[in-house]
Amino acid sequence: MNCETYDVIVAGAGHAGAEAAAAAARLGSKTLLVTQNLDTICQMSCNPAMGGVAKGQIVREIDALGGWSGIVTDRSAIQFRMLNLSKGPAMWSPRAQCDRMLFSLNWRRVLEHIDNLEMWQDEVVDLVVDGGHVAGVRTRMGLEIKARAVVLTSGTFLNGRIFIGTQSWSGGRIGESPAVGLSDSLRAMGFEVARLKTGTPVRVDGRTIDFSALEVQPGDENPRRFSFADTEPLQHQRPCYLAYTNERTHDVLRTGFDRSPMFTGRIQGRGPRYCPSIEDKIERFAGKDHHQLFVEPEGWHSQSFYLNGFSSSLPMEVQIDALHTIAGFEKARIFKPGYAIEYDYFPPTQLRYTLETKQVENLYFAGQINGTTGYEEAACQGLMAGANAALKIQGRDPFVLSRTEAYIGVLIDDLVTKGVDEPYRMFTSRAEYRILLRQDNADVRLTPLGHKVGLVGDDRMSRVGEKLRLTAELTELLSETPVLPSEANAMLESLDTPPIQQRLRLENLLLRPEVSLRDLMTVSPVLADCVASLPATLRDEVAEAAEIGLKYRRYIEKEQDVAGRILKFEGIELPPDLDYFAIHALSYEAREKLTKLRPRTLGQASRISGVSPADVAVLMVLLK
Repeated sequence: MNCETYDVIVAGAGHAGAEAAAAAARLGSKTLLVTQNLDTICQMSCNPAMGGVAKGQIVREIDALGGWSGIVTDRSAIQFRMLNLSKGPAMWSPRAQCDRMLFSLNWRRVLEHIDNLEMWQDEVVDLVVDGGHVAGVRTRMGLEIKARAVVLTSGTFLNGRIFIGTQSWSGGRIGESPAVGLSDSLRAMGFEVARLKTGTPVRVDGRTIDFSALEVQPGDENPRRFSFADTEPLQHQRPCYLAYTNERTHDVLRTGFDRSPMFTGRIQGRGPRYCPSIEDKIERFAGKDHHQLFVEPEGWHSQSFYLNGFSSSLPMEVQIDALHTIAGFEKARIFKPGYAIEYDYFPPTQLRYTLETKQVENLYFAGQINGTTGYEEAACQGLMAGANAALKIQGRDPFVLSRTEAYIGVLIDDLVTKGVDEPYRMFTSRAEYRILLRQDNADVRLTPLGHKVGLVGDDRMSRVGEKLRLTAELTELLSETPVLPSEANAMLESLDTPPIQQRLRLENLLLRPEVSLRDLMTVSPVLADCVASLPATLRDEVAEAAEIGLKYRRYIEKEQDVAGRILKFEGIELPPDLDYFAIHALSYEAREKLTKLRPRTLGQASRISGVSPADVAVLMVLLK
């Protein structure tokens, strides 16, 4: 670290901070990444896994935009599963269990080899602001480092407080100090500050688990990858396991409810709705006599196992006694207890769509500071904040994704437009156009946009072009190549679907739900030869893209039509200085919300809670 002025300073080196620093540096900005501990870069504080329902789509979108989360995940994975394969492709979601220590190490290797990026071990405790513009940071070591833009990615460290039963102390993670002072500084600048809570379960010593009493959950037989780049495929995998609580487990846990920091009111912040603690699940679902737990290894060579679904802040002895009532864990020892952590966040309605704050120019927030939960949600915000910080100081147009383009666009639009009062987690149900926003086409959707901005190199763009060309050729072959009843009927009967009476094109058979492209390859040598001739690195992607494109063509076209109509609203810009209180035809609530949130377009205004269709109609008339 030197004393020169940086273009961008990123405070915090979690998933948001790492992606932010990488993006800003990739765009040519001189970037400094400041973190309390360089040895815990992208530490997987909770479950050492990436992806899952909707989260996997986000990781693939990050990769398609030139981010590193997908590549690092592939390099660190110990198991891969594609979730929801029994459903349509819009629901398919990749997930990888990772080696916790290897993941952090691989991220550090990436960051240390990025041009324009420096790293400094220290803590940002204050901002330097000059005339409403951020001008740098002050650190715990007493340094004042100048910068033209700053990205804050503080995770759970802002005034973090850890809870285990009746015990509590300050901390950002167990064993690590919180970030103190920065929240007060931001509050003094006029920012609204609130509290949220999250938690984590016990870590169990695998040498003391009876795995014969658990259900094995293996990875996919042919594991895929997160990155569209040619990362090494996963050759070996570690299994995960399933376990279950029981009524005795619940009875033991209830003995600690009177000392629960959540139930006694010592924790004020709301926790994640869709990842509740085990005590919260027992309280909310009192009639359920068991809950499923996922027993997941934390590394290739580690004996530490993560008990997914057993998050708790109950007294330590209660956690251990309850653990011993679970089949397979009767003699289990733990490496560390579960705990809850409460921390400061800044309601994200204080942000623009670039993730720049409205109060201070060139200051950006990304990650849990905005009220989200999860590595994936944090990483995509970091990518967008880092990119937009660099673009703004370079005098270039901002980079904003719409809800029709990416899950990332859905997430940021939700945060900025609706705000949060509990940790925000992405689900496929949050996206209106999930048939368009599939994990398989993230590169086709987003790599051209990332390339145009400068986040993605020519090689990745060429790969997308080649994929599109080969997919079009394979689709054309399926649309033109016939198959005879004598060739296809045995296969069709084996799939319990009616035989054909006359020759049909392969495309017509592929439209049947029971028939796959692989099935058609067994009856059409022409198709089999075509697929076999595809480049090995693209073969599976091209075959999948062609199959999905034909099978779901009518659904895709219908959703594209709906999205196109909605985009008309997105293209109608609202004047930034519009006096909503002067428009008396608007409801009073709408005037309040529109004045506070200042939506950029009519589409964004229409999604604000409290703005009715009648209010939108008034704005349309006014704008015309």
